[in-house]
Amino acid sequence: MKLAVIPARGGSKRVPKKNIKTFCGKPLISYSISTALESGVFDKVIVSTDCDQIADIATEYGADVPFMRPEQLSNDHAGTWAVMSHAVTQMSQLGFNADAVCCIYATAPFLMPEFLRYGLDELLANPNKGYAFSVTSFSFPVLRGLYINDGDVSPMFPENMGKRSQDLPECYHDAGQFYWGRPESFIQSKPLFPGNSTPIILPRHLVQDIDTPEDWERAELMYKAYVANLRNG
Repeated sequence: MKLAVIPARGGSKRVPKKNIKTFCGKPLISYSISTALESGVFDKVIVSTDCDQIADIATEYGADVPFMRPEQLSNDHAGTWAVMSHAVTQMSQLGFNADAVCCIYATAPFLMPEFLRYGLDELLANPNKGYAFSVTSFSFPVLRGLYINDGDVSPMFPENMGKRSQDLPECYHDAGQFYWGRPESFIQSKPLFPGNSTPIILPRHLVQDIDTPEDWERAELMYKAYVANLRNG
């Protein structure tokens, strides 16, 4: 059985009530729930939250909230893997024993169902890997990045400053959308690196962090420009 877990605590600081704030007409978390359901790969889609308001909105959009997250896993220092370990364990105690689990962030309105399906296929096709998760490429060569310290500029990697961009390897970063994993990987909080994950590469125009008000404004503009047309097309 396949389980989707959407972590969504109620205490967002930089964007208050971020997980349920209206994004392009709907609560932000509703996009992750709808995409998970639309993918057709999950036997159950649940939300792990400590907030009654989030729980009500989650159930309104089709997710289950079979338990409430404890306080010690709802503060600013609670890590995603601890939350996932708790969720998978709780579901097992409730009689739902998943053979593959997907952590989907509540702040992923750009997520497409086909990438969830592809991620599951890649996890199953690589039995030596504990995870398959979303990544995307940097728009600028990271190996030519700069530091700024006390008004002074210095290269992160001086040996690369004379090299052409096309001669440097492409670098990627976590896209922050989903993490497929085996139940034991989450329960044991096994690390993503090194050698324990397979990447699911997303196009850059379908990736945007939403951590600040500026991020939020940019994400809404991007969604209206790209994703709304894709979904309506």
